[in-house]
Amino acid sequence: MTLPILLLALLIALLYGALYHLIRGGGFWRLMLYLGLSILGFTLGHFVGVWRGWVFFPLGSLNLGMCSTGSLIILILGDWLSRIEVERESKV
Repeated sequence: MTLPILLLALLIALLYGALYHLIRGGGFWRLMLYLGLSILGFTLGHFVGVWRGWVFFPLGSLNLGMCSTGSLIILILGDWLSRIEVERESKV
């Protein structure tokens, strides 16, 4: 991968995280969580696509379809896991 493709991938991943934050809402730290999760999912999606040989909507050397799918899956999973509340009271 070349530097322009890496910068484009980072820009698209950050855009996905920002759009997800716009839809779901939250504060500054929630935005940082979504941006990080989006970059992680984008990267994992690309590597899974390369590893398995799945090509869905290629954009140069970037497998944009798998990257987008990975980003969306990780964003939804991370958002769901971050909203789980722990009970702090003992039931005894």
